[in-house]
Amino acid sequence: MGPYPVGSGSPKSFSAYSRRDFDLESDPTRKARRTKTSLLRPLTMLKSLGNRVHHYYKLHPVLVFFISLSFGIAILIVLALYENHLRAMNQDRKFDGASEDYPFAKLRNLVMVAGHSIYTSNSCEKVDKEDSWLLLSYQKQPGQAATFVRHIQEGVKIAAKDSEALLLFSGGETRKDAGPRSEAQSYWTVAESKDWFGKQGSVRWKALTEEHARDSFENLLFSICRFRELTGAYPLNITVVSYDYKEERFAHLHRSALQFPEARFFYAGTPTSPTSREAAMKGEALVKAQFQEDPYGCLGSLRRKKLGRDPFHRTIPYPNGCPEIEGLFRYCGAMPYPGFLPWL
Repeated sequence: MGPYPVGSGSPKSFSAYSRRDFDLESDPTRKARRTKTSLLRPLTMLKSLGNRVHHYYKLHPVLVFFISLSFGIAILIVLALYENHLRAMNQDRKFDGASEDYPFAKLRNLVMVAGHSIYTSNSCEKVDKEDSWLLLSYQKQPGQAATFVRHIQEGVKIAAKDSEALLLFSGGETRKDAGPRSEAQSYWTVAESKDWFGKQGSVRWKALTEEHARDSFENLLFSICRFRELTGAYPLNITVVSYDYKEERFAHLHRSALQFPEARFFYAGTPTSPTSREAAMKGEALVKAQFQEDPYGCLGSLRRKKLGRDPFHRTIPYPNGCPEIEGLFRYCGAMPYPGFLPWL
């Protein structure tokens, strides 16, 4: 039988495999091998690099150790700098928020008057009399009440001269016999009774209280946080008003513990009464020695003193108003706080 004629009538040729699926010149197995090899190539290179490092380590172990240590330290430094950069960016974003969120957003400087006693009289006509104040034994000296009034007047005077200053009276409910009255509110009330010493129009609207501090360190720290709570930022400059003999404690020990720049920290000290100065100086020497060993006042006698000055177990709201320095509120150590501080 002859071959089929070529043409339209010829039967279709049979193809067992589609050309697309099967090609004698292609080698699917070889392709698979190439893919497997390409996947394994990075692993092979890493293994080779590891072998070289291991070999070099055998030849020069000390050198390789120091190179590795330096590399690790460099990475840690870069990560720390990056973290601080992110925190600063987040802080700037928070501070750039709408000014209407903070009632005193235009004020930049803090004037803090540290409280030393609680006014207990029902009348505001005897603010310079000792029996109008709840005094401790060492405070029961002629002229002592007048020194409190002088602090209040000094704070008002400084705030009146600075249009960008916020005045804070600082001090908590520290005496059980005085009832739930704070040192800060006592000072504000005295200023009000004195018509703000002739500065009512320029000072009263920006004079507020910080009513939780139990010692001098908390006077400063809590007032910084309260400033942030009211203005949305941290103070550019700080002025502390207290007794002249406490200047080293505030301007050196407390300021250094908070690492606030010395060039932006000011102190206005007024004298204590002449009859109480000797006892006050002895007490100050003891307290300074305690803060030198315990800069953050969180251990031993300083901690016990703070607990004793909280007879009504008030819950301290901070650092809710100043979240950027939350770590500072929780820190307790002899060395300076190592974390982020927004005023540096």
